[in-house]
Amino acid sequence: MTEAGFRRHAPLLLIAPAAILLFVFILLPYLTIVVMSFRTPGQGAPYGEGYTLANYIRFLSDSFYIGQTLNTLMIGFICTIVCLVLGFPVAWQLARGNSRFRGLAYGIVLSPLLVGIVIRSYGWTILLGNNGVINRTLMNLGIVDRPVGLMYNTLGIVVALSHVFLPFMILPIMNAIQGIDPSLESAARSLGASKATIFRRIILPLAMPGIQAGCILTFVLSLSAYVTPSLIGGSKVKTMAVSVVDALVDTFQWPFGSALALGLAVTGGLIVVAFSMATRMKWKAN
Repeated sequence: MTEAGFRRHAPLLLIAPAAILLFVFILLPYLTIVVMSFRTPGQGAPYGEGYTLANYIRFLSDSFYIGQTLNTLMIGFICTIVCLVLGFPVAWQLARGNSRFRGLAYGIVLSPLLVGIVIRSYGWTILLGNNGVINRTLMNLGIVDRPVGLMYNTLGIVVALSHVFLPFMILPIMNAIQGIDPSLESAARSLGASKATIFRRIILPLAMPGIQAGCILTFVLSLSAYVTPSLIGGSKVKTMAVSVVDALVDTFQWPFGSALALGLAVTGGLIVVAFSMATRMKWKAN
């Protein structure tokens, strides 16, 4: 290859390793799942020889799986809102708080990520169980006479998932707030703007990229979570991720499990795209 040809193809050569990795580890598995979702159920095997739409018809016509999808989306929405409400003040404090304690605050925020997801989920079973720390404390104080149902329901799953994914909300918002020039707030105060007006007209629009990124991360991770809903929800509350694993591993229905996974992925993807477009339009309008 001549020097001119090398220079012309240099950008392609530079991105080739990353493109190969993306194709092998991301695109190819997705293509495999798409093909698998159209395979026929197997007789004594995970899948048969032909192709069919029956897997998607079964998914879309079964009220049980439609209800599970809606329940999973609801859990994702609630976790995202809880993490946003709890995470924004923490992100603000990390970005604008006392620098002497910032390292300690970083460590506290990142501490959930230093422990395995299984250990964190089992920790919540100790806290939320009928004989757990919370119920024993409430009964010893005479607040309740019997254990409060904190596990095997949507509440327990939301609490545990919010703890797990809170750092993914805090860090993007913190980075966005750090990029806001404090002189803008000073200028607004000198012109007579109230704290509420400054937050609504300056802080919130400029922090919107971080809020958008944190909400998307939290929502997507909540939809795809398996270990925490499986341990905290048990057999009473099943999310789509749990049903997908059950179909793939327990009953070896690979085509149907792939259809369930793609149905959840497409639904979540459409919601993320709609949210991104709505927040981008709102952000530009401000």
